[in-house]
Amino acid sequence: MKIKFLKASKGDCFLISFQDENNVNRNILIDGGVNETYFDSVNNRDGELKYEIERIRKDKEKVDLLILTHIDNDHILGLLNWFKTDSEAYKLIGNVWFNSGRLISDTFKLPSNEDLDREFKIFKNTDTGVSEAIDFEKYLLDNQIWERKLIRKGMTFSELGVKIEILTPEKKQLKRLLKEYRKKLGENVYTAGHIKDWDESFMSLIQSETPKEIYKKQDYRAANCSSITFILTIQGKKFLFLADGNAIKIANALKEKGYSKQNPIHVEFMKVSHHGSRNNTCKKLLDIIKTDNYLMSTDSTSHGRPNKLSLARILSNNPNAVFHFNYDHVKRAVISKQDFKDFKFLKAFVTKEFPY
Repeated sequence: MKIKFLKASKGDCFLISFQDENNVNRNILIDGGVNETYFDSVNNRDGELKYEIERIRKDKEKVDLLILTHIDNDHILGLLNWFKTDSEAYKLIGNVWFNSGRLISDTFKLPSNEDLDREFKIFKNTDTGVSEAIDFEKYLLDNQIWERKLIRKGMTFSELGVKIEILTPEKKQLKRLLKEYRKKLGENVYTAGHIKDWDESFMSLIQSETPKEIYKKQDYRAANCSSITFILTIQGKKFLFLADGNAIKIANALKEKGYSKQNPIHVEFMKVSHHGSRNNTCKKLLDIIKTDNYLMSTDSTSHGRPNKLSLARILSNNPNAVFHFNYDHVKRAVISKQDFKDFKFLKAFVTKEFPY
């Protein structure tokens, strides 16, 4: 089994490749990053996602499950770029998890949000080889790669040695997305985290933060709270994928599963929520997760993440923390020589994949 940590600019893109119980090669793709994750038209350069898609095609495999965790640009645009430039993309996809505005509306019998729906009509302007006048949901349904199942808290999926336990979103979060998400996606609506605290040391950040400040601000933006976050279990190993999810909601979901500070969930790694935003990582969550490996998916463009305060909170909770970045310049800029002196067991790497 390999989990590839793709370069996705300020977004997320993970590819999990493994053999199932019948020794069949399988692939799970989680998010697609930004446009350049698939193809960089400015520099005329293929992105890492395109290389992986071509490898899957060459090996006569499929993306057995494509998970779009939520609708932010830095998670969806790479996928749109793939569909736009590859007329046979749908042939490589087995199934899709995607909580669309229309699906939420139909499930809860609520009026849909026009601004939300408009974001998905981008497919009407792409040449997919299926139809010029087709929207995203019809594209998925026509090609039978979407079961149109709303993915939400409490669901568990088990098949061929893979188990996925959904932590968020819950019904309330999805309803709020439908009602409140009015702004167009873009740089101007990314939540908080704009504070760049890289010049401070981990120690000073830890010593200056009071318990009250730790809980003072959380990310409750509708799109991020709608993130599909989950525990993935393959070959007896657990992994925590937190997308851009709300830390308190995730912590509560884990506690409902019986995990606590005294009985933490043991995982191989934790994909730190929202690219390391200070508003998506808190002590309540860290206290019930046992791991030494923390993934920071971002090149830090536009939003200044990861916030060093998030990493400081992790170190305060676990001095043996190992930080994994997908961009070297971020690793070098965030962690200083003083940090390594203050935390003798601190490790930081640029990691392309995790072999198991």
